[in-house]
This record gives sequence, structure tokens and C-alpha cells, in this order.
Amino acid sequence: MLNSTILLKVKQRLNKLDSRDYDNLQDWQIVEAFIKGQVDWCRRNLHGLNIVKEGDEQSTRRIDDLQILLTRLPLTVTKKDGYYETDPLPTDYLQWKRITTKGTSDCCPDPEPIMLYLAEDANVSMLLRDKYKQPDFEWRESFVTMSSNKIQIYTANKFEVVSPELIYYKQPRRIEIAGVRNPYTGFIPVVDVPSEFKDDLVELFIDEAAKIMAGDIESLNQSPRQAQSTEGNN
Repeated sequence: MLNSTILLKVKQRLNKLDSRDYDNLQDWQIVEAFIKGQVDWCRRNLHGLNIVKEGDEQSTRRIDDLQILLTRLPLTVTKKDGYYETDPLPTDYLQWKRITTKGTSDCCPDPEPIMLYLAEDANVSMLLRDKYKQPDFEWRESFVTMSSNKIQIYTANKFEVVSPELIYYKQPRRIEIAGVRNPYTGFIPVVDVPSEFKDDLVELFIDEAAKIMAGDIESLNQSPRQAQSTEGNN
């Protein structure tokens, strides 16, 4: 969908298409509300807070809607005592999905896939002591934690980590409109940057943006209608 169409639709939803009153809207305000609406919608649906309680992969529609945000990133790691630590998470990181890696040991120099699961940092000591849950190269199992914006892959010094890869949901791409100041960077782009989502989702983000702006301008009649439209078409 063209960014000019997004601007038109948001103004139409707010009944400000040709308004000349004090609620006249600036284009950068619509861009900011649209970007915020994208993030709000993604966080809500990744977590499953909607009428039918669907999470990120609990229906074919949710898989189809959110798959464009799934990103694979090879990780660079540093060996520590008992674990490997990655570089800081990417700046576009939004939500965890999974992590994969291979491992080697003195007895098995050829890399073998290791099954990893995300654990709570508070339980690390307990997990390392539990013979059924501690890292084990024979069973090809281990766990990871997240802290300080990094990922820790625990090995208990039993194997070496090879080719780790993070699969995560990235932040939605921020739209930009040529000639309209970007509210996040302060720069004025010379070309349009469209939304990466398909048009039916962009329609939902338009309702999200209209809902946000209706609240900002205290348009009490428009805000409930946009909220109902967003949830009802989710």
C-alpha cells in the first residue's frame, strides 16, 4: 500500500480529511502513530492478547501474518568458564523465537546438532547441578539464558559451541514519507519507505494509528470505533 494512501485513510478514519479546525493533523504525527500501531499490534499478537487467545504460531493466520518478521542471525560467541556468550542482541530485536547450535568434543570432532532450550537465569545453579538437566554432549542437550542483552549458551566445559544461530522476531520496519520529517531521526527522507506488511495488515495498522491519534486529540467518538475494528478484524 502506498504511504500516501495510508495518510489519506488515517485522516478519513478520524473525519479530518479536509478539516481546517484546530485538530488539523500533521503528516509526521500520522507516521509516528502508524509506526507505534505496528509495534503495539505485533507485541499484542506475539503474546496472544486477543479475543481468541492466539499466540505467534497458534493458527495459520498468525503464522502467515508474522512470518515476515522472523529473522535468522549467525552469532559470534566468546568462550567463558562453563558457557559461551554472544555479542549484544541486534538493534532490531523484538522477541525471542529459538536458538540453534552444533557442538564438538574430543571424542566427536565432527559438529553435531545440540538441542537448546531457554531457561531462567535464576535457575542456572540448580540446572548445572541436576544430572538430568545439566549440559550433556552425549544426549546433545543444553540450555541458554539471556542477560545484559546477550545470550549465554551453557556447556559445563563438556563441549565446544560451533555455528550458533539466533531466530528472532525483528522490529517492524518504520515507514518514511518523502519530504516528511522522520519523527524518530529528525531527518527528512527523499524517498518513501513503505510498510513491509501485506495490505490487509496495513489496514489494521491504519485503524491502530487512528485509535492512537483519536486518543491524542481527545476524539471520544472515534477512539472506541477504531479499537473495535482493530480487534474484530484481528
